[in-house]
Amino acid sequence: MPTIRPRHQVTETPEVAHALDLAARRWPNEPRSKLLVRLVQAGSNALKEGRMEEAHHRLAAIDATSGKYADVFADGYLAGLRQDWPE
Repeated sequence: MPTIRPRHQVTETPEVAHALDLAARRWPNEPRSKLLVRLVQAGSNALKEGRMEEAHHRLAAIDATSGKYADVFADGYLAGLRQDWPE
């Protein structure tokens, strides 16, 4: 089918075949070409979800330590550090 979009060739290596077999159990009666598209979409969703989870963990760590070490740095500590910065 003609298209202006890039096309990608994928060789069905043992790993790809295994992924397609798993996808066929999840989405039966789909041709392997459509299963490949579904796997790409599912992988994209998983990566997106993983990034959101990582961000949540980072924010939780920031919240857990926020203000915990306030007494370690004297008043004006940051101002002193910034004196050496170029303007």
